[in-house]
Amino acid sequence: MIGFLAQLQPNNVLTPDWWRGDQGYPTYDWQIMHPAIGVAIAAFLTLGLYSLLYKENRFYRFVEHIFVGLAAGYSIYAIWAEVLYPQWWKPMVGHAAQGGMPIEIGHWAWAALLPVGFLAFFVFSTTNAWLSRIPIGIIIGLWSGQQLGAFYDRYLPQIADTARPIFPNSWTLVDRNAPPGVLAAPQALNNLILVITFIVVLSYFLYSFEQKSRLVQKSAVAGRWLLMVGFGVIFGTTMMTRFVLFIDRAYFVLIEWLKLGPPN
Repeated sequence: MIGFLAQLQPNNVLTPDWWRGDQGYPTYDWQIMHPAIGVAIAAFLTLGLYSLLYKENRFYRFVEHIFVGLAAGYSIYAIWAEVLYPQWWKPMVGHAAQGGMPIEIGHWAWAALLPVGFLAFFVFSTTNAWLSRIPIGIIIGLWSGQQLGAFYDRYLPQIADTARPIFPNSWTLVDRNAPPGVLAAPQALNNLILVITFIVVLSYFLYSFEQKSRLVQKSAVAGRWLLMVGFGVIFGTTMMTRFVLFIDRAYFVLIEWLKLGPPN
């Protein structure tokens, strides 16, 4: 309520179109409430989610159920609008020539996917649950084939990129205008660090035989430490992302809702 009152200026007059007053917010023809009410509701739900930091409570459970319901409804729409309609329905029924676009002939063979997809609902059956494994097997088979292509396109170039030259042929600093084949000392040092890191981390995963060599043992220990450094960087990046989300919500509640400071 405090945030809602903060949106209303003293000289506002409640005309029949009072709810269209933007108060600094954009208005749209489809909106059915005052923008300040929408902001207040969003802030109310934000506080409800962060109330979990205090303890488990009914307020948080209420907001959580709203979020899950909205996510489920949006997922159904997104599946139809972004997957089924453009990738299944339109190729199946086609469309007439319109707007300068040529006619597209439908291929009704796509309709064969409909009963296959409905087989997934047999998972709720106690006697015919095995039928639900048919579409799952098809999906896993197609996904496995795609992953082979993804491995070839994504990971093989990364593996090949680890084979870098480590002996410089120029002792100058890195020159962006240097001709091809010139390897400066700083770049060679970077390549050496990358190659050593790749070898010692790979040695950590040598489980096929007992590591009796002290060199391999020391290399595996160094690889484990480098893995911990990499995991720490990933975790720190994740935490920074969470802080960015928190700062955005705090700005929304304090600046856009309560008007405690000038907006950016």
